[in-house]
Amino acid sequence: MHITTSKTASKMLYPLIKLTEYLGTHHPVFLIKLRYFVRFRRLPNLKNPKDLNEKILYLKLYTDTREWTRLADKYRVREYIKECGLSDILIPLYGVWDKASDITLTNLPKSFILKANNGDGKGSFLVVKDKEAITLEEVKLQANKWLSERNIGALAAEPQYRNIPPRVLAEELLEPESGSLIDYKIWCFNGIPHSILTCSDRSNNSVALGAYDLNWNRLEDALIPSKDYPAGELLPRPENLSKMIDVAEKLSKPFPEVRVDLYDVNGQVYFGELTFTSLGGMMLYYTPKALQEMGSHINLNHSNI
Repeated sequence: MHITTSKTASKMLYPLIKLTEYLGTHHPVFLIKLRYFVRFRRLPNLKNPKDLNEKILYLKLYTDTREWTRLADKYRVREYIKECGLSDILIPLYGVWDKASDITLTNLPKSFILKANNGDGKGSFLVVKDKEAITLEEVKLQANKWLSERNIGALAAEPQYRNIPPRVLAEELLEPESGSLIDYKIWCFNGIPHSILTCSDRSNNSVALGAYDLNWNRLEDALIPSKDYPAGELLPRPENLSKMIDVAEKLSKPFPEVRVDLYDVNGQVYFGELTFTSLGGMMLYYTPKALQEMGSHINLNHSNI
């Protein structure tokens, strides 16, 4: 039996990727309808959007997303966090570079995390637990790859990524005293926190999800478990739940819809990122009922659109 190598498969996919990038840049509505149909076997209602996915698609296609570009940039968003009076939740920054040749490991601590400032979370970070176990050449090779990827977001027609100048960041590596790192992703609609999506037990191929209301009651019927997104175990109420909700409210105030991603590590709340187009607005892990309910809270006539 003939087995296609990954290199051959990449060559075969390259024309499709380039075509998708072209469509995402020049014909985003067509691309979104095509991708949505492939995923859901129906077309999205963009004239009168109802559910969360459709309203995310509407917002990214038909509203002013210029501020999204600054806030999707993992470096420049730090300005916004400071403007909101929340400097204390920023993860300590060790370095930022726009050229791989300028990177040095000398002034970095033993452990840290490298991130692409314009990445979508998949393959756009490198965890370094011991810098003695990695070479500067390896770091620069990865950094060069990130810095050369200038059409981020085109594959899903996400305009906020298009004009982000690529940079590489080095930040403190968050390591809980017990257990593994948990993402607390707080959905906010028109500046009001609604519910929380948790991500835990991350691997290369999957992440366990959980859904909770603001009082930390598990929303049992909100998610559809799958191989990529299995159901997570019931998680304990985070120590700083109230503070995270307050932070999310402050950061989300100007926007009809945004997901505020936070961490609660060793008694301290840390900022992760602001997510405007979760899974490109094509989330399969929420039930249709949950998507409808969440979408009903988004007012598309929000004053700042």
